[in-house]
Amino acid sequence: MTVAIEEDHVRAAAYIGDRTVSVVDAATTSPPPGHVQIRVAYVGLCGTDLHIVHGSMDARVSRPLVFGHEMSGTIEAVGDEVEGWAPGDPVTVMPLAWDGTCPACLAGHEHICQNLDFIGIDSPGALQPLWNVPAVTLVRLPESLALDAAALVEPVAVAVHDVRRSEVRVGEKAVVIGGGPIGVLIATVARDFGAEVVVVELDTARRAQVESLGFATIDPRTADQVAWVEEWTGGAGADVVFEVSGAPAAVLGATDLAKVRGTIVVVAIHSTPREINLQRVFWRELRILGARVYQRTDFEKAVELVAGGVIPTGALITLIVPLDRTQEAIGELEAGRAMKVLIDVQAGQSA
Repeated sequence: MTVAIEEDHVRAAAYIGDRTVSVVDAATTSPPPGHVQIRVAYVGLCGTDLHIVHGSMDARVSRPLVFGHEMSGTIEAVGDEVEGWAPGDPVTVMPLAWDGTCPACLAGHEHICQNLDFIGIDSPGALQPLWNVPAVTLVRLPESLALDAAALVEPVAVAVHDVRRSEVRVGEKAVVIGGGPIGVLIATVARDFGAEVVVVELDTARRAQVESLGFATIDPRTADQVAWVEEWTGGAGADVVFEVSGAPAAVLGATDLAKVRGTIVVVAIHSTPREINLQRVFWRELRILGARVYQRTDFEKAVELVAGGVIPTGALITLIVPLDRTQEAIGELEAGRAMKVLIDVQAGQSA
């Protein structure tokens, strides 16, 4: 069925260029066939959103861009040809739309379609109170899961995909380079999968937060990280190294931390080519893997982990602000003062 929408215009947060986010008026429409309309509750901001606001994706995005892809909400209206969903259902969105015809899709890798529409980057995202999305992108949430916590499902799905790509096994040792939000989530998921984990992090405050979650940490400014890992692993090296920091020095040093036939998973987005020690890759027969976005099974596992309390959402969500303070929230992330910032999209909207 289709439910009529009363609102004609709403307030949305959009990147308009020149490192600026503005609150703009946006028109609403009823969901077209095959789509649903979501009343967005919370949107999490992440490193990709910083890349957008910093202008790093100006060649890719259209402006003004209503961005945001980490979200939770409830279904407001259902378009024609949609089955199995009803107004009021709590949901999140796997924000990927693929063409189904490119070589990657035909090989079964739709999530990295060669013509992928990443919703919230390539098309309008969730920083708006009423958001139309294809019904196929919906992921059901448990009724008991608080919607603020549920906004972390998307980044948790990233971490699940990264850990699954690594093929880490129970009892193996993993090094996570970078103790930001994704690094902490990877460490948490890897530990839940049975790995022993250490996190390499420069920032004192982040290192303290990581330690409060029960992880060992290394400050590479004051400790020899190679010697630390060798002692931890009995001279073998780590089974898996996750490079999450995006720092050139971290990429160069990652190969020194892995064991013979160990695995390095490249998680961070690198805007420019990086130097890497290929001699070490050759000498130890290392495996280097890219890990990008997620698949539906990763989202389903992420919902399970968040709903089951495995993910420390209370510790990770350090700031919640209304939509009209999105620019301020971006600044908090830029300054490293917040781990995970959520935008309360409905706060301040007209009744």
